[in-house]
Amino acid sequence: MDPRAAAFLRLLDIMDTLRAECPWDRKQTLETLRPLTIEETYELGDAILNNDLPEVKKELGDLLLHMVFYARIGQEKGAFDITDVLNGICEKLINRHPHIYGEVKVKDEEEVKANWEKIKLAEKAKNGTAHGQAPSVLDGVPRGLPSLVKAIRVQDKARGVGFDWEHRDQVWAKVNEELGELKHEVDTDSPRQAEELGDVLFSLVNYARFLGIDPDEALERTNRKFIQRFQFLERESAKDGKVMGEMTLAEMDAYWERAKGH
Repeated sequence: MDPRAAAFLRLLDIMDTLRAECPWDRKQTLETLRPLTIEETYELGDAILNNDLPEVKKELGDLLLHMVFYARIGQEKGAFDITDVLNGICEKLINRHPHIYGEVKVKDEEEVKANWEKIKLAEKAKNGTAHGQAPSVLDGVPRGLPSLVKAIRVQDKARGVGFDWEHRDQVWAKVNEELGELKHEVDTDSPRQAEELGDVLFSLVNYARFLGIDPDEALERTNRKFIQRFQFLERESAKDGKVMGEMTLAEMDAYWERAKGH
């Protein structure tokens, strides 16, 4: 037997045993697992950002366990089982890669992404017609996504059907336009300040996309840099007998400048 198949079957057997015999595993539902899955996903993201491959391997195992757990609960409900899940994703991948499994020709990854969105929309149209609903390109964006990630996905999906700027200079002009509108609302103490700030952030996400930068990852790197420098400030000022909250801004800024070169 292929060792990959053997390892997967071993995990399924363990899941069956735990579901039958362990009080905690037996008690879990789709709803109770959901927050744990989200946490595990973020832990995987941390491992990837840290380039910690042993930790990536561990977190992938944790997520795979969750996928098997959901499938086991689905089987108990008579809704689906792990075979349905695996066959479903296999069929989706084959259908959405007609340049591999069909006769479609593509010249680059952008055409691959465009085809993916068109095929996905056609699938939704077929399913929506059956349920009396009109599909939307944006239907697949989860409502619960963090706002920054949601902005990325919304823009990507719109781009997939051709709704996008042509040049990044146009996007930068939009950023400046939105900044001007925000400044106007702030200067006039308008209640629309939050709305305009949202527009600025959305336009910056769009510009990052045109630069090929993941804005969520970029912001996370800045978060980590700030934390590292602030904690340096705390440690070094404490060594000098100073107390946070009692220093002047100039004193703290001196430690901050030292942290930049540390």
